[in-house]
Amino acid sequence: MANLRNLKLNRYLENGDALARVLREILESSRSLTGKGKPAGYIPELKNVDRSRIGVAVETIAGARASAGDADTSFSIQSISKLFSLIQVLERYGDEIWSRCGKEPSGSSFNSFAQLESERGIPRNPFINAGALTVTDLLHRRLADPAALIRDYLGVLAGAREIAIDEKVASSEFRTAHRNLAIAHILKVYKRISGDPVELVRAYCRQCAIEMSCVELARAALPLACAGYHPVFGEAVMTEKVTRRVNALLLTSGMYASVGSFAYRVGVPAKSGVGGGIVAVLPNFGTVAVWSPELDRSGNSLIGTRLLELFVQITGTGVL
Repeated sequence: MANLRNLKLNRYLENGDALARVLREILESSRSLTGKGKPAGYIPELKNVDRSRIGVAVETIAGARASAGDADTSFSIQSISKLFSLIQVLERYGDEIWSRCGKEPSGSSFNSFAQLESERGIPRNPFINAGALTVTDLLHRRLADPAALIRDYLGVLAGAREIAIDEKVASSEFRTAHRNLAIAHILKVYKRISGDPVELVRAYCRQCAIEMSCVELARAALPLACAGYHPVFGEAVMTEKVTRRVNALLLTSGMYASVGSFAYRVGVPAKSGVGGGIVAVLPNFGTVAVWSPELDRSGNSLIGTRLLELFVQITGTGVL
């Protein structure tokens, strides 16, 4: 069985044309789900996005790449940015973050503050909003503009000339960030953050408003599939230790409250954002990024999840 699986994987690992055929097939078969989800209505600017957009892109560690649909269209990555801010904190400051934040699944909404209050201000993991704010705080207390750091870091990883922050989206998000402000103030009460809560949330909203395409996201995440080595650049850009730990956290905590359901259906480490994007890591194979603005009840892209489920089934790239 293992040999059959390896033959199947090898068929796609170096074959961009075969990957492109798969992407076109799964995209067309998923279009019927359009209209069954809803965009993130609590961020006013995100309600204006064309709900019919669907994009998917793949990068493999062997250099094959393929895309379909709106894969080159930029969108607001939102909570996917948490993945790259965590990598920056782990690479720069080691395990300091774990004195302020846990590593366990939350089982609650990503923006819940009831659990945070009951557990004395210790976020369950770095991918819920409370944990992401503690991560951003570590960057914010040392850097004037942590959102710009994450933007530039993503630009380097993606090999893109310019990655932008949509300041209009950031302002829209900050104006309605009442829950995140409440979370930040709870973190401050329990001394889990050192900076000003309002300025921290402002910086966090700008970080979430970074815009990227599926093609750029898939390439930026590629080192996570290759123990920190970036095949496009021919060098290591992350440590193996960081990639191993980050992938573990993605598998257990990367998909909001439906992480168990996602692991059951898809079975790969992944991070989603309420902008409709998901980036998934297929260890020793590559990465897949998907985008469709309509979300399910947990805040994950409805069509994006289906695209990933079909891709893993067809290619045999799941890890579980």
